[in-house]
Amino acid sequence: MKTCSLHDFMTEMKPWLDSSYIQTAFVDKRGNFVLQFIDGVQNIYNIDDCNAEQIQGILKDLKARGISILDG
Repeated sequence: MKTCSLHDFMTEMKPWLDSSYIQTAFVDKRGNFVLQFIDGVQNIYNIDDCNAEQIQGILKDLKARGISILDG
């Protein structure tokens, strides 16, 4: 698990948005943001400077890009 700011998370995720590398995304029961990739890799992020509304906005954007959003 990686602890990071919302800005750092968005910067890290940006290159993956231009491809079909992200398979699914969700927020787990602990509130961590989880990205699962097509090659089986899973990254877990503890985003420490944002609220649930901001996280839901990210999930909504990912869904609009065709990424599957799971219930955590």
